[in-house]
Amino acid sequence: MQRSNWTSLNGKWRFCFDDAGEFALPSQIKSWPLEITVPFPPESEASGIGDRGFHSFCWYERDFDCPRSTGRVILRFGAVDYNARVWINGCLAITHEGGHTPFWADITDMLHPSGNQTVTVHVEDDPHELAKPRGKQDWQLEPHSIWYPRTTGIWQTVWFERVADNYIEKIRWTPEVPHYAIGFEARVIGESTDDLTVDVCLRHGEQSLAHDRYQVVDGQVDRLIVLSDPGIDDFRNELLWSPERPTLIDATVRLMHGEEVVDQFASYTAMRSVHILRDRFMLNGRPYMLRLVLDQGYWPDTLLTAPGDEALRRDVELAKAMGFNGVRKHQKVEDPRYLYWADTLGLMVWEEMPSAYRFTRSAIKRTVREWGEVIERDYSHPCVIVWVPFNESWGVPELASVGKQRHAVQALYHLTKTLDATRPVIGNDGWESSATDIIGIHDYDANIEHLSQRYGAGIQPDQLFDRRRPGGRILTLDGYPHRGQPIMLTEFGGIAFAKCTQPDVKHTWGYTAAKDENEFARMYAELMDAVIHTALFSGFCYTQFADTFQEANGLLCADRTPKIPLEEIAKVTCISRTHIPGGV
Repeated sequence: MQRSNWTSLNGKWRFCFDDAGEFALPSQIKSWPLEITVPFPPESEASGIGDRGFHSFCWYERDFDCPRSTGRVILRFGAVDYNARVWINGCLAITHEGGHTPFWADITDMLHPSGNQTVTVHVEDDPHELAKPRGKQDWQLEPHSIWYPRTTGIWQTVWFERVADNYIEKIRWTPEVPHYAIGFEARVIGESTDDLTVDVCLRHGEQSLAHDRYQVVDGQVDRLIVLSDPGIDDFRNELLWSPERPTLIDATVRLMHGEEVVDQFASYTAMRSVHILRDRFMLNGRPYMLRLVLDQGYWPDTLLTAPGDEALRRDVELAKAMGFNGVRKHQKVEDPRYLYWADTLGLMVWEEMPSAYRFTRSAIKRTVREWGEVIERDYSHPCVIVWVPFNESWGVPELASVGKQRHAVQALYHLTKTLDATRPVIGNDGWESSATDIIGIHDYDANIEHLSQRYGAGIQPDQLFDRRRPGGRILTLDGYPHRGQPIMLTEFGGIAFAKCTQPDVKHTWGYTAAKDENEFARMYAELMDAVIHTALFSGFCYTQFADTFQEANGLLCADRTPKIPLEEIAKVTCISRTHIPGGV
């Protein structure tokens, strides 16, 4: 939803830590000893602070100009980790819990007539709390093993926008490829009148695809826009979205009061379907081999926040340049701008919920609430093809033996399918699968012979699932045998080659190691060749995209410098497997 009348509040804010939890209201803060650059978290060098110590409470404040006018003013936050309270001119505007999802407040009635406004944000983010979704943020002072520096407070864009008294709060697009149609939903805020309508215009380039107007009933519009179906695949394919041909449908959406336009914005959608058919992943009704790379979305100087929009675009371009058709965003709900570039440039995304690490009622309630917000935020992105609520039994550590932990995974699987019936869901990726549309296996054994013995020709699924896997884990829980779902190697590789040093990283590691570029290239080629030509797998995800702090197992350095030429990586990644049924 891209409106023209919006103002960024990124930039310099006043800042202070409040380790003792001394302050409860903005008026109690008499001095601001620090200045921070939003949206970079205070642990990052780019923020201007670079303090990675333990801080449970902090405060932000800045002044901004916003004259009172007609209509409403909406203040929006992309993400604030973890609990946030927001005041406008000393008036509490909104509270929000959850570190990875957006929130907003109508601040119109809190604005000063003079136009000079002050926004204050209080953040609570206990660095030791393991019963909240935190992903890869370390609870120890120094990053260890597979965990990285913490991210506190504001870490995505802050902005405000002006809208009319009646405006469209949110929309949702649902492609219906078999019917050559697109579902459209809109929710309208404001006083309901009989002459409110929503005008929707869909275009592809210069071609008009649809132009319809719908009555707003009870503040909502829910319609199916049927396009003119050319029938034959050759013509249909011109409008279908795929990594090879990321065709987007541009949309202009207007809220009309009679013949007056009261709200207007640009949007887009795509004609794209994903589903599972027997043991294959299907894209637009055809079998499709998934070639993914695991991407943790960290940068050395900015941590979870991207250095800028160009960095997000560059990451998408680099994944494609290395021959991958998708990424598994690991333990991170990525900035929406990354998904925009993935939509635009053609890169599929597995979206995964950042884990909590303790199993408590509070942890599950937090996960359920925030996961619902994640799905709501990203439902309309064509690049998102799979939802993953749990990874490697994190947060449900006794999954194989404790009934309520199994119920939690099953419940999140079915909740996800309820909130979005259009995409496959992996209940728990890596092992101990129960409710799932795809069996994901994590196996970092770099011995080609071992991999062949486990997964190669002659291995039947019943043999595979009756054996213990890496870490002593079973692949499927009792009562949930393999039902013919696709089997994918969703984590493997992890070859460490510490080509580029990072000044704040003392020790590097990987699941296996290469001593130089030649050995790194050879090990990657041999491992990828073995996995791609294993008929059992209908997809894979290599670990990983870029070095991430102490993990030096990226194909790229942390600054995105390739460790070996991109063309060489792509040639290996794209080895043909056309002899395998359904291979692309």
